[in-house]
Amino acid sequence: MSTGGRKGKACQSNMGPLNRVIANSVPFMPKSLIGRVGRRYAAGEELEDAVRVVEGLSKEGCLATVGMLGEHAPDERHTRGKLDEYRQALDALEKQGFKGYRVAVKLTDLGLTLDRELCRKNLEEILLHARQRARFLEVDMEESPFVSDTLDMVLDMHERHGNTGAVVQAYLRRTLEDVQRLVEARIPVRLVKGVYVESREVAYRDYDIIRENYVLLLEELLRGGIYVGIATHDEYLTWHALRLIHRMGLTKDQYEFQMIMGVQEELRRILVEAGHRVRVTVLFGKDWYEYSLRRLKENPKIAGYVTRDVLGSLAQFAGPRSAFEGWPRRI
Repeated sequence: MSTGGRKGKACQSNMGPLNRVIANSVPFMPKSLIGRVGRRYAAGEELEDAVRVVEGLSKEGCLATVGMLGEHAPDERHTRGKLDEYRQALDALEKQGFKGYRVAVKLTDLGLTLDRELCRKNLEEILLHARQRARFLEVDMEESPFVSDTLDMVLDMHERHGNTGAVVQAYLRRTLEDVQRLVEARIPVRLVKGVYVESREVAYRDYDIIRENYVLLLEELLRGGIYVGIATHDEYLTWHALRLIHRMGLTKDQYEFQMIMGVQEELRRILVEAGHRVRVTVLFGKDWYEYSLRRLKENPKIAGYVTRDVLGSLAQFAGPRSAFEGWPRRI
């Protein structure tokens, strides 16, 4: 496994210093340029945009989870508005008859930073709305200060209603202990690397260690008989997941692969054609700019590609009134 890690470092170095400089300059780029990235990673500003993308994914043989951009509600009124939006998303997807869809929520958007009891009440309300439609609600994981409250709330809601699971992040030092707790409670898990900037006290910083920990956590979950959403765009981790699945003799209804819209579409197609369940996260909302900034910072290679692609045609960005103008309505 260490050999794979060295290869991972080589891949990182291939991104080049120029791409990293571009990524660090992202906040100073024109908003219209960032909108070019938004077209890749988000469905659009409205729920109907997300529904169109889910329809396209369904035709490709993919499942979908729909989420709304934004986090950290400023007040209780905002949480009420978000609650309505989550209900509308569930209703719209149900009306279309899509199979296996989910809606994802962020607890800070439901009031976790304002009042824990308010957040719990809002989460239960939307969980019950999803349960009436026999749907699973995905609770996203956020920065480390919110991990304990999020897991406690998910554990409680799963015990009471059953239609939700946990997300764990491989770069956090605490996650192995969290996974053992979740295995004991028989809770479905979405396993991700983690994207937030965290201190070394709480998170691993070494790329190889994060990868190795991901594989360790995945093995713990699969051995524990937990249904796992293997959320990664890293083919090294995908290979290790397939290795574990083969070695344990798992059937294709015991796990699924998960990806984000606009990332590793070729690998997604390969997995679908091989008969694996693949779920794509489809995000929409007016907070596309902040989300696109984050995706560019996370992936310097994409930042370089987009910037070079646009430099030759900057004039076209002077016209559109919205960065989402002219977006394709399907993948």
